[in-house]
Amino acid sequence: MTIRVLLVDDQPLLRTGFRMILEAEPDLAVVGEAGDGQQALDQVRALQPDVVLMDIRMPRMDGVEATRRIAGPDRDGPAKVLVLTTFDLDEYVVEALRAGASGFLLKDVPAEELVQAIRVVADGAAMLAPSVTRRLLDMYATKLPSGDEAPPQALTVLTEREVEVLRLVARGLSNAEIAAELFVSETTVKTHVGHVLTKLQLRDRVQAAVYAYESGLVRPGSL
Repeated sequence: MTIRVLLVDDQPLLRTGFRMILEAEPDLAVVGEAGDGQQALDQVRALQPDVVLMDIRMPRMDGVEATRRIAGPDRDGPAKVLVLTTFDLDEYVVEALRAGASGFLLKDVPAEELVQAIRVVADGAAMLAPSVTRRLLDMYATKLPSGDEAPPQALTVLTEREVEVLRLVARGLSNAEIAAELFVSETTVKTHVGHVLTKLQLRDRVQAAVYAYESGLVRPGSL
C-alpha cells in the first residue's frame, strides 16, 4: 500500500530534496507541498496524507500549532506528523511532541533513515530508533521538571510492571532491550507498552517518554 506524504517546509530547495528521495521509493508518494502551517492545514484537508513531514519555524503558522491542529488529542484523522528540525534541535521540538507529533527527524538525516521513519510512523509503530528519543530527552533534561514534584495521580492506574516498562521506555530502550532487561518476551513488552499508552491516554512511546520525565518518574541525569 502506498504511503501518502505531505512536505511542509518554508524552504523550496529542501522540499525538492525530500521529494527526490521519497519519490525514488515504490511505496511512497509525495501528494503535496506547503510552505507554512496554514497551507499545511489546507493541504491535509484536501489531500488526506498518511504522514506529514513538518518543519517547525515557518511564517504565518509555525509547525507546533499546525501539528496540534492536525494530530492533536481531539483529532481523529489518519495523518501522522513527523517533525523536521535543525541539527541543534530547536526549542519547540518538545512542544511539537506534546502537540501530537509522532516524533522528530533532523533535517540532515540520511535518506534511508528518513524513508524508514516515514514507514514506521505510517504503520503506527514507535517513532524512529529509541536512541533518538533518548537524545531528545538528554538535550532537554534541564528544561523538564527536576523530579522533586510528586508523581501525578494518573500513575496509580499502572501496575508495578507497567511503571517499570514506562521507566525503561524513557531510558530509550527498544522493546527487545526491555525484554532482555526484564527477562520476558518481546510480545509481553509490547502488551505492557500498549497498556501504558492506553491508560495514560498517550499517542505513542515518544510521548510516553516525555511523560515519564514530566511526571518525575525519570529524573534528568538518571539514565
